Amino acid sequence: MKFLDLAKVYIRSGAGGNGCVSFRKEKFVEFGGPDGGDGGHGGDVIAEAVEGLNTLIDFRYQQHFFAQNGQPGMGSSRTGASGDDIILRVPVGTEIIDEDEETLIADLTEVGQRIVLAKGGNGGWGNLHFKSATNQAPRRANPGQEAVERTIWLRLKLIADVGLLGMPNAGKSTFLAATSNARPKIADYPFTTLVPNLGVVGVDNVEFVVADIPGLIEGASEGRGLGDMFLGHVERCAVLLHLIDGTSGDPVNDMETIIGELEAYGGDLADKPRITVLNKIDTLDAEEREFLKEELEAATGGPVMLMSGVSGEGVTDVLRALRSKIDENRLRHRAAPEEDAPWQP
Repeated sequence: MKFLDLAKVYIRSGAGGNGCVSFRKEKFVEFGGPDGGDGGHGGDVIAEAVEGLNTLIDFRYQQHFFAQNGQPGMGSSRTGASGDDIILRVPVGTEIIDEDEETLIADLTEVGQRIVLAKGGNGGWGNLHFKSATNQAPRRANPGQEAVERTIWLRLKLIADVGLLGMPNAGKSTFLAATSNARPKIADYPFTTLVPNLGVVGVDNVEFVVADIPGLIEGASEGRGLGDMFLGHVERCAVLLHLIDGTSGDPVNDMETIIGELEAYGGDLADKPRITVLNKIDTLDAEEREFLKEELEAATGGPVMLMSGVSGEGVTDVLRALRSKIDENRLRHRAAPEEDAPWQP
């Protein structure tokens, strides 16, 4: 399934049905009178966050969503049928934005959360509603309320506990593949990752979700490269894992570039808890490891961990450090294995 995190859709609610002008005409009924029914209510357009989706690809193939109109009223005081609602099923974490691409209408962050995007029109009153002592034979009825039509944007921000950051080829996809069942594309050239990937990582009987996004480069906050398009996917993360390539030649500059892009992007990304890791240490000797670690710690003003996603060295320590930064209510505890029951025929 292809990944799509931005979609433009056109929606229209159902119009209300018209009221009916009718009079009772039956044999042997001396006094008839008005009996025109009301029109039915138009259908609503509703957005709902559902489980099992992590992309907006469905909205690539269908962009128009029109709810059903209400039916007009009929004689014998019969109300017209209401139009059916139409539901846009979106992944959890979807933001609904107005046509100006700035005004946030709703942020669906929980399964089952709903919002009415376009309310259906009310049905018009039939002439039965206008009957009174002074107007016993009204010949008027109201038309149904018109439909609401609008254009909206759907923007997906993945819900993950940990977000991976780093320059292209920093080893983010290798780390995700080594610690989870995710199988992102891995190759020895920049921008191997073109779309975000999610993986469920486990350590010490708990699990959490890690999001890998395309690498950032200088100027990403201004639209250079691919990372700016996907930085929104780490906005919801509890902690950021900043991987630095130990073989890049200038790890300190790489680290400062990423931090600068986080600050330029805005929001609270730069203020989120962040764990800095020097990656690919399997290619460095002990002296080089110590030298680069001291340089990075001096530049960041905080601790720097050592890790190799290929050899697995230091990976468990990094996972435990991530776990300590994630809120307890976001962790998923594994069920304890049940004791073997005695065999029975």
